[in-house]
Amino acid sequence: MALLAWNVRGLGNKDTVCALKNICFKNKNDIVFLSETKQKKRYLEKIRMRMKLDNAFYVEPIGIAGGLALWWNNEVKLSVLHHDKNLIDTVISINGEPEWFGTFIYAPAYEEEKQDF
Repeated sequence: MALLAWNVRGLGNKDTVCALKNICFKNKNDIVFLSETKQKKRYLEKIRMRMKLDNAFYVEPIGIAGGLALWWNNEVKLSVLHHDKNLIDTVISINGEPEWFGTFIYAPAYEEEKQDF
């Protein structure tokens, strides 16, 4: 299994999208987690389809801040248990292997928010 987690700091840049595509095709990622996408689901779906990943879950950004994307292929059985602006909590199984929990986190940027998180 190959998993990519990347704080992309925005996917509005053509070069960033190209770099993501190159990394994913080179590594044949089964799961891709992107934080700080700064993009709405509609835009991210176009990128996901070009990446040939079958499934997706999104946490929309607030204004132009934040945003999470979790993509995976059909070999991965993934269920989202909980989500908020900073995390996606999942249970995952790949090719019939035992289930495991995966929590994909984008920690708050401000110190006062980190304490509560």
